[in-house]
Amino acid sequence: MASNSKSETFLQRYGYDLLLASIAALYVLTVPYTKVEESFNVQAMHDILYHRTNLDNYDHLEFPGVVPRTFLGALLVSIIAAPFVLTASLMHLPKFYALVIVRMALGCIILYTLRFFRRQIRNKFGHQVEAFFVILTAIQFHFLFYCTRPLPNILALGLVNLAYGYWFEGRVYAALNSLIFATTVFRCDMLLLLCSIGMQLLLTKKISVWGALKHCTGMGLFCIGLTILVDSVMWKRLLWPEFEVFWFNSVLNKSSEWGTNSFHWYFTSALPRSLLAAYPLSVFGLFLDRRVRSFTFPVLAFILLYSKLPHKELRFIISSVPIFNVSASIASNRIYNNRKKMIWNLLFLTLLALLLVSLAGTITSFMASYWNYPSGYALKELHGIGFHHDTNEQWVHIDTFSAMNGISRFCESDLPWRYSKEEQISLEEFQRRNFTFLINEHPVINGFKCLFTEDGFSRVRLKSGFPPISLVKEPKVYVHGSLGNQNIVSQNFSGCS
Repeated sequence: MASNSKSETFLQRYGYDLLLASIAALYVLTVPYTKVEESFNVQAMHDILYHRTNLDNYDHLEFPGVVPRTFLGALLVSIIAAPFVLTASLMHLPKFYALVIVRMALGCIILYTLRFFRRQIRNKFGHQVEAFFVILTAIQFHFLFYCTRPLPNILALGLVNLAYGYWFEGRVYAALNSLIFATTVFRCDMLLLLCSIGMQLLLTKKISVWGALKHCTGMGLFCIGLTILVDSVMWKRLLWPEFEVFWFNSVLNKSSEWGTNSFHWYFTSALPRSLLAAYPLSVFGLFLDRRVRSFTFPVLAFILLYSKLPHKELRFIISSVPIFNVSASIASNRIYNNRKKMIWNLLFLTLLALLLVSLAGTITSFMASYWNYPSGYALKELHGIGFHHDTNEQWVHIDTFSAMNGISRFCESDLPWRYSKEEQISLEEFQRRNFTFLINEHPVINGFKCLFTEDGFSRVRLKSGFPPISLVKEPKVYVHGSLGNQNIVSQNFSGCS
């Protein structure tokens, strides 16, 4: 009996955490590779774990990217992951396992901060609202898929979760300080959320200008000093990374070079895809409980302000998802509690239908994302075809497209494998170089034999029957072998036809 009681207590305390963590872990294990948006922090974690104090070997000095980013997030995750990475190294496991470990470590940080926020939801709105919050989060693809991805937005998300928790708890200056940390260190665009929440607190007289200055100035100076101290050492120049990002994106408006969207895009594309069933439910929740309006309206203001910037991506507003889920959870709870009444019964059936549609949407998004990292799978297959037994160096050139779509330093193997990401090499020049293999977006390259291709996600196609949609894949990455290597010429490969 005592054992059963303990297991019940454990599930009551950590059951929701286990559910969300299991789904996030599933995404990590099935889609382990990373994209270009994550490249800085991924390479930084690799270099911290494997090169340690040997800064000259760090990837960012050779490939600095468009704007500099802070090392503080990568340092924190690496410190947590280090004992597990050391264990994997002692077991002679490939570095690829370290990629899984650092992503799991990041996911634990984000879900731990979400747990703190969830506890405040329970204290303010009750256990059932918390339960619906977990259900909605579990059947939304993007939040749990992104929570393990080392993006600056996700590192900031951990602090935003803390800020939401403190805000719900009534510790408003702690909430503002969390957002100050997120803004000055990880994502300067969190300034919009900081201003929106700060203005609401000021208008409702929960804070004063003098109180904000007294309680928050020290945190701002500390964060700026910390990031300048650490990142100036790591980048080998005096640097406040997020100030340079702010200048590049907001003042110079250079981010628009990466594509633009209409003003309403966040409301008509990003939020519907990230929230799914919670999108209409969150609107309904605003009418049912006025308490949630004071939390939702500043977040809506944040998105409206952000919509002024032409370059838009879903990950830029991922920090708004938990608040919308709270409003949606309140609506779901009210519908559930009144499900035996006439009109509410119809709403309850609609709720169930929305949850099923969300689940179907999440499965579709997951399958599309699985096929979205073709070069990572291509390099894995190349490592597995047997050339690692050759004592000669096997030079692999990774083109820009491949480096952006699945390959990181964690994917590399030990000798005899060697790797190059040298840019701006013409197709004609490859046959004059000493590369053994090419992982490339081009199907034909003179002097090389196309060994195999790796398919990637192309589009969703509607069709009759069940399921009503199918995923269309097409060759995205081509692996070539040098015709000057007899081992390659003598072996049979699937080819690229």
